[in-house]
Amino acid sequence: MYRITPIEPIDYLIIGHLTRDLTPDGPRLGGTASYASLTARALGLRVGILTACEECLSTPILEQEGIRVVGMRAGETTTFENIQTPNGRIQYVHKVAPTIDLSMVPDPWRSTPIVHLGPVAREVDPMLVRSFPSSFVGLTPQGWMRSWDKDGRVYFSEWPESSFVLQHANAAVISIEDVRGNESIVEEMASSIRVLVVTEGANGARLYWNGDLRRFRPPKMVEIDPTGAGDIFATAFFYRLSTTRDPWEAARFATNLAAFSVLRFGLEGVPTAEEVQSCMTEVI
Repeated sequence: MYRITPIEPIDYLIIGHLTRDLTPDGPRLGGTASYASLTARALGLRVGILTACEECLSTPILEQEGIRVVGMRAGETTTFENIQTPNGRIQYVHKVAPTIDLSMVPDPWRSTPIVHLGPVAREVDPMLVRSFPSSFVGLTPQGWMRSWDKDGRVYFSEWPESSFVLQHANAAVISIEDVRGNESIVEEMASSIRVLVVTEGANGARLYWNGDLRRFRPPKMVEIDPTGAGDIFATAFFYRLSTTRDPWEAARFATNLAAFSVLRFGLEGVPTAEEVQSCMTEVI
């Protein structure tokens, strides 16, 4: 374990691997934990990341924002490569850091108001969903629905703990790509949790809440890079839902805020203070 004391209480805890993403312009910091933590910080929250990686426990871009990173210093960092083809994206995972479990959570973080479980490569112990009884627990479960072959090519796989995990969470956000467009899986997941959001890229999002369904359309933007938009949406949604207890308002806010992220590359797509304020003051 790698920790520097003292560890102060936080408002938003994201659990998942910080990743090394291989791009044509060189490797860059990625993963749900990166986008979610920076978005939560832009929302004015005290933020912590629990992860496992090689050197990422000291990450300047996160440190300068006051985001605390703790966890396990591992022999390798989870590493992804995305290849765009005429038939869609092909994704490879080249390395995977160790699993994250409850023993790694610092005591001051076990009562964090918002806990976001954000696996990217099956690295988050599903039992963590029951480990924060006083917290709002949000899920972005894409990493539990991924497997890979001997060459590292990522493909969709069944998530056997789906019903159990969803039943113990407050809300979940998936993309339609996570389930390869399988509406049967969407319906099954919606029946297991009170609040489920399915994001659909430029088409916006749909929200299932207690048997009701509503769609949210984003403002039209000139897309530069959609990377991280789903993680930004999820973080904004969890934050707004935990504070207003109104899923419709949370979805409206998250849809509009995430739309801005596609205007910039990579982590530059994290919301600005001006964007947060403009979306916060809009009405349904």
